[in-house]
Amino acid sequence: MSQSPESPPPNPGSARNPGAALDLASVRAIRVNAAAVADRVAGLTVARPVAAAVRPAWLVRAIACMDLTTLAGDDTPGRVRRLCAKARQPLSPETQTALGVARDRPLSTAAVCVYHGLVETAVRALDGTGITVAAVSTGFPAGLSPLPLRIEEIRASVAAGAGEIDVVITRAHALTDNWSALYDEIAAFRDACGDAHMKVILATGELGAPTRVARAALVAMMAGADFVKTSTGMEKVNATLPVSLVMMRAIRDYHARTGARVGFKPAGGIGSAAEALAYLVLLREELGPAWMTPALFRFGASRLLSDIERHLDLALTGRHASPDHFALG
Repeated sequence: MSQSPESPPPNPGSARNPGAALDLASVRAIRVNAAAVADRVAGLTVARPVAAAVRPAWLVRAIACMDLTTLAGDDTPGRVRRLCAKARQPLSPETQTALGVARDRPLSTAAVCVYHGLVETAVRALDGTGITVAAVSTGFPAGLSPLPLRIEEIRASVAAGAGEIDVVITRAHALTDNWSALYDEIAAFRDACGDAHMKVILATGELGAPTRVARAALVAMMAGADFVKTSTGMEKVNATLPVSLVMMRAIRDYHARTGARVGFKPAGGIGSAAEALAYLVLLREELGPAWMTPALFRFGASRLLSDIERHLDLALTGRHASPDHFALG
C-alpha cells in the first residue's frame, strides 16, 4: 500500500443499521471455503505491504480506531481515569505535530471500553471530548446469565452514559443452528440499547467452522447489530485474519443486500503495530476506504497502543524507545 489512508471524520458516530427480517433461507445457504479464505489472507500479506513512507499515517489511523480497553478484575476508578487520559492524548502534542496531525483535530482514540461499574467514572473523565464510553454487557464474557438480567444490564449502562454496548451472544444458539433464537436475543439487546450503538461479540474462537461464523454474523446484522466483533478477548482463540476475512465478506454481502454499512471490530490478541497494519490492509482490500474510519472499524486494544507508539518513535527518531516509556500504568 503506497497511499495514505483517507482522513477520518471528526466524530466517530455513524448511521444505525436498521436491521432486517430474519431470512433463514439466506442464512442456511451460506457456505465458506476455508482453504480459499486461507489463500486470500496469505496472498494479501505478501502482495499488499504498507510502504515505509506512509506507515506512520496508517498507524495513526489505527490509534484513531481503537477502543482503549481495561477489563480486569482489579480495575479501579484511578486506573480508568488514567486510561481515559491516554485516550484523550494517545500521543504527545510534539509527536502529533511531527506526524502532521492537524492542531484543530487532535488525535484521540475512538472509545474507552470498561465494565458497567466504571461507566460513570469514564463518562466523567471524558466529558466534552467526543470520545465514546463503551460498556461490555450481557453477562460478559460468557453470556450465560438469565436473559432479563442481561437486558437490564444494557439498560443500566446506557442510563449511566455509555454510548456503545458490546454484547455477547448465547453461543449455544449458533452452535445448534438455532438462528431464530439468536436473532430474537440480539433484537432484544438492540431494543434495550436505545440510542447507544450495539457491537455484537460472536466469540468466533468458540464457534468453530467459518461457515457458522458467517451465518452468525449475518443473523446479528439482520437483528440490528451496528458492529460485529470477533471476540471477548478471553477465549482460547480470539481475532485472526482468516475469521476477520469471513466476517468482512458477510458485512460486504449484507451491505449489498440492504445498503446498510455495519462496522467490524477484531478484538483479542492484537498487540503489535505489524498486526494492526495487516488488519487495516485486509479491511481496505475487502470493504474499501469507506470502512477505514472509527465509525465502521475498531480495534479492541489494551496493549496495542504501546507498540504503535514505539514504532512511531522509530519513524521519527530512527530508534526505538524503551517499552517502559510508553506504559499506561
